Amino acid sequence: MNQTIVPDSQARGLLARLPATPRALALLARFDRPIGWWLLFWPGAWAVALAGGGVVRWALIGWLLLGAIAMRGAGCVFNDIVDRDLDAKVARTAARPLASGAMAVKVAWAWLLALCLIGLIVLLQLHLYAQVVALASLALVAAYPFMKRITGWPQIWLGLVFSWAALVGWSEVAGSLTLPGLLLYAGTIFWVVGYDTIYAMQDREDDALIGIGSSALSMGRHVRMGVMLCYLAALGLWGGALWVVRPQILALAALLPIAVHLGWQVITLKEDGIDPLAKFRSNRFAGLLVFCACIVVGNA
Repeated sequence: MNQTIVPDSQARGLLARLPATPRALALLARFDRPIGWWLLFWPGAWAVALAGGGVVRWALIGWLLLGAIAMRGAGCVFNDIVDRDLDAKVARTAARPLASGAMAVKVAWAWLLALCLIGLIVLLQLHLYAQVVALASLALVAAYPFMKRITGWPQIWLGLVFSWAALVGWSEVAGSLTLPGLLLYAGTIFWVVGYDTIYAMQDREDDALIGIGSSALSMGRHVRMGVMLCYLAALGLWGGALWVVRPQILALAALLPIAVHLGWQVITLKEDGIDPLAKFRSNRFAGLLVFCACIVVGNA
């Protein structure tokens, strides 16, 4: 069976040493591409920091990291179960374990259950209110793999899903979903749409050929402008969240580093097969910059 590691894997050497089955399981959960769980984790960490828990709630941040790794893996497994027919038609995804036939679907379902059990352990570390908020995301998560089949803007749905940790982290520390947490969540949706549009630039030809939607296709030749507008909206909403917590100009100044970074992404973006992946991955560092801003404002 073909178990070729996909082009954007970051752990070729480690995965190459694993036996066939553990290797296929790791690939299915995208453990070879940690950027995914970093992007899922950061919004939760931001919310904890902005709510004032960045210093005293390090254990919570650790649990959110574990939950992000497990649930991002579970989401990828479910996505690949649903999309195995489409993945087989796209060059970048044809080597995935289910699309290539390297793994049976029933094994994938068992792996999905195991990852969800880890997520359950993380869920039980939260207070009831935050647990309810976290569970409310499941319908969005379950529907996401189907969005590319019915809409040209599946990245918006992904934004709703990948930003949800901001609501969980805020509600756990603040005790309820108040305005700063909601603004942080809204801004993160636009950030996700921006960076995933950049990621989708890699697949535009294949997506158009097999008839599935993406924001990179929907924006057409205006993709750079579209990403820029998404990032500006993200910065504006994040600024609103920081201002509600601490209405001072210096609070807004904490966002200057991330504004520069996002501007660099847009200005230097090249529409080829290499640069979009590099720019997409750079959002792991972008997440760190926003975390620094939130921890400074939340603990000032």
